[in-house]
Amino acid sequence: MSSRQVVLDTETTGLEVSEGNRLIEIGAVELVERRITGRQFHYYLNPQRGIEEGALAVHGITEEFLQDKPLFAEVAAEFIDFIRGAELLIHNAAFDLGFLDAELALLAEPPGQVMDFASIQDTLALAREQHPGQRNSLDALCKRYEIDNSNRSLHGALLDAQLLAEVYLAMTGGQSDLGLSFAASTRPPDSSGVAGFGDRPPLRVIHPTLAELEQHQSRLLAIQKSSGQCLWLQLGERI
Repeated sequence: MSSRQVVLDTETTGLEVSEGNRLIEIGAVELVERRITGRQFHYYLNPQRGIEEGALAVHGITEEFLQDKPLFAEVAAEFIDFIRGAELLIHNAAFDLGFLDAELALLAEPPGQVMDFASIQDTLALAREQHPGQRNSLDALCKRYEIDNSNRSLHGALLDAQLLAEVYLAMTGGQSDLGLSFAASTRPPDSSGVAGFGDRPPLRVIHPTLAELEQHQSRLLAIQKSSGQCLWLQLGERI
């Protein structure tokens, strides 16, 4: 697996690419070593066709709003550069890939398919494997992993990609960066041999509240349920 992943989502003019429906939004966020970097790719696109009523009810993106937006051909090279060499994480990947590949095929010089530039992991298939027989929509997964999706009154490619990134990290092992790294010190070692720490005052200890302890325990149980084991719970049983 690549250490660089791109979580991607799209919105379209309708459900069926075979009926000539087109992309109208692409949103993607970057993960490196399981950390959200802040780099993203996001464009609304002019599809040069109408939007089906059913699709409009889902994402709320109107034809009028898209009139002055770029064509896919204008952002295709930037899109390919953004995904190149990454592992793409897509919820129900066949749908998005069908539209992306169709757009690439319409270019004056078609460069190939998405899989020619990146590997693919379908997070819907992953969720179904981990939670068989349960609802595994993005909304259901946000609820299961206690991820705030209150801003998702309508679908949006960038918002959904951001939510999916958080869901994926929770679903595949929980928090990956505990924030315990320290900047390298340029001061010489003190008598204890630890560079730059000997002259610091004792750390202040802030004890968690009961509500915080309950939330922490709930989070550990969610990690164990999703991955099959949780080291912190195992250590707690031994202490």
